[in-house]
Amino acid sequence: MTLIKKIKDKKVNFEFNKEYINVVTSKIANNDALFITNSFKEMHPADAADIIEHLSQNDRENLIKLNNFKIDPEVFIELNESIQSEIIKYLSSETIVTILKNLESDDAIKILENIEEENKNTILSSLPPKDRFALLESLSYPEDSAARIMQREFTAIPSNWSVGQTIDYLRENKDLPEEFLEIFIVDNEFKPIGTIPSSKVLRTPRDSKMISIMSETQLSIPVDMDKEEVGHLFENYNLNSACVVDKHNKLVGMITSDDILTVLKEEAEEDALRLAGVGDEVITDGVVKKTKRRFNWLLLNLFTAFIATWVISLFGATIEQMVALAFLMPIVASMGGNAGMQTLAVTVRTLATNDLTENNFISNVIKEFNIGVLNGIIFAVISAVVVQLWFNDIKLSMIISVSMILNMIVAGLFGILVPVTLKKMKIDPAIASSVFVTTITDVIGFLSFLGVGAYFFYG
Repeated sequence: MTLIKKIKDKKVNFEFNKEYINVVTSKIANNDALFITNSFKEMHPADAADIIEHLSQNDRENLIKLNNFKIDPEVFIELNESIQSEIIKYLSSETIVTILKNLESDDAIKILENIEEENKNTILSSLPPKDRFALLESLSYPEDSAARIMQREFTAIPSNWSVGQTIDYLRENKDLPEEFLEIFIVDNEFKPIGTIPSSKVLRTPRDSKMISIMSETQLSIPVDMDKEEVGHLFENYNLNSACVVDKHNKLVGMITSDDILTVLKEEAEEDALRLAGVGDEVITDGVVKKTKRRFNWLLLNLFTAFIATWVISLFGATIEQMVALAFLMPIVASMGGNAGMQTLAVTVRTLATNDLTENNFISNVIKEFNIGVLNGIIFAVISAVVVQLWFNDIKLSMIISVSMILNMIVAGLFGILVPVTLKKMKIDPAIASSVFVTTITDVIGFLSFLGVGAYFFYG
């Protein structure tokens, strides 16, 4: 995907009202493909995609199946991935081939990933040999690798060329990317040795050698590097683009910052969904599919809830003696759960960005302990005052104070220890951490509250 999207002379809208969507819907019903085609041509592709996304599934199907309507490749690639997967089912193999031919290789790969295997081979066989080979090679790499997000369209110049030769080449060669910010300089073996901003080439005398004005390449991305790790490199070094090299260190593609922006966005969304236990759920999934995705997580939560209930049952006599304990139990557990989830969210994010390392792990654990103590004391005082005013019982106020401090400390510690431990066990901390942290804070909350209560009444 190019770094700068082509706006051309098309109008950019940031929002569409219901009336406009209704007009498009009525035109679909009337088979007025010409109106829709002309309307989309006047818009930025992202806005046209936005309209399609706002249509109902039935209207989207009817739109794609209109005889004289051909979806623009630029519009198609702007669609949400789940909507792309839905629309692909309505497209003929010829239409998909046309779309792929008009897109850069990284965008074409994203589309091929959503096509069923049996149709994928048919489509690939219809592509020109050069394009087919390039796409097949990219598909041979792991789904989360740099090869899947790189584009094979790039500008590479021999190191012994002059600026004049380079400018003439850029003007005459039609196979170059339509837009690029950096030119890669390669040696005789096609290994990258430097980069030059295109603006610098235009401002340099024609007889100057490219090797004399280039910046030496300090960062090359292996094709099999995890795309999340690539995102960290772009973030750390503030890159606009970077070259991708194969196992022989030869230049095979480039990755641009807009591709990385998409990667980071997808990773953030994925972490948020996994923390909630809904996995890779998308809006177009059906009721049964969504229910299946959520079932396992809810079942595990039910099991952990029984553990917490079992802990409560151990203190039945204490609760019978002081019924007010039953009213106040959820307060301690809830505060611990929320504090634990706060620490967990921060920890999962720092693990994802590699900010939490072995060097600063201990200091962060100590920090979370201190935060737990401080929060525990603050909310212990607040809770004690409220309980004293409510029940006028100094013992009850002391019980909730002590248990609040203990649970807040535990919540902070396990909010960081659980995800770190899971990562060391090669388990994605975003998937499993929330259930364990919630269970621990619930159990410790009930145990500390009822245990302290039993001590005050029977100790």
